[in-house]
Amino acid sequence: MGALHDGHASLIKKAAKDCDFVVISILVNPTQFGDSTDFINYPNTLEEDAVIANEAGADLIFAPTAEEVYEGDPKADSKNWGALTNAFEGDFRPGHFDGVIAVVDRLFQIVDPDKAYFGEKDLQQIAVVRRVVDEGLYKADIVSCEIIRDENGLALSSRNSRLSKKGIKTALLLSQSLFQASTKINAGLSTEESLNEARKILSDSTHVKLEYINGVNENTFSPSDSPASWTHIIVAAEIEGVRLIDNSRL
Repeated sequence: MGALHDGHASLIKKAAKDCDFVVISILVNPTQFGDSTDFINYPNTLEEDAVIANEAGADLIFAPTAEEVYEGDPKADSKNWGALTNAFEGDFRPGHFDGVIAVVDRLFQIVDPDKAYFGEKDLQQIAVVRRVVDEGLYKADIVSCEIIRDENGLALSSRNSRLSKKGIKTALLLSQSLFQASTKINAGLSTEESLNEARKILSDSTHVKLEYINGVNENTFSPSDSPASWTHIIVAAEIEGVRLIDNSRL
């Protein structure tokens, strides 16, 4: 959705290495926002984005209006794919995945890619996009790419630009709690105790509004999945009014 950073550039570079022709789509998609204020405040930096995309190896920037993509007023039909669209991000952002499904479906119709590259920071989104491919019988191979972090471990996000220096420092608690919980679980310690300790770290900070931190299977995102099937620890929290997500592979 624009406001490109090194994380986005890494996707473009990987695509350029793998493919003959790389298209990057840039659209702040209105149907993904349940909060109109969040949509209005989302960074829009197309000129700067074009420079980053070009330097990273993009051959074409596809930057239509929402009306052009949707062929009229932007809208998204409601989709119920169980926990995949209703749990975690689907629970805290009602209608968000309706917008993701609608815009990705249109994008694949328009561009018809052989491969599509998505960052693993939006882990649940990748699972939803894979379902879009299956439902639409698209040929696109969905390539998930690792999270790019700054030197302190903070996952890069377009939303980080809305944080103060103090907020950036506070946001580091997300990755720190994730890594701590993952390390303990991988060492064979109790999943419940490890997650509870991470929850306490985040909940004790007066500057963090924790939404969830939990283990998930990257394919199902069902809260009822056994810890034995978990592939990641995921977290979502609000800092200085900015909503951030992150995850760590087990």
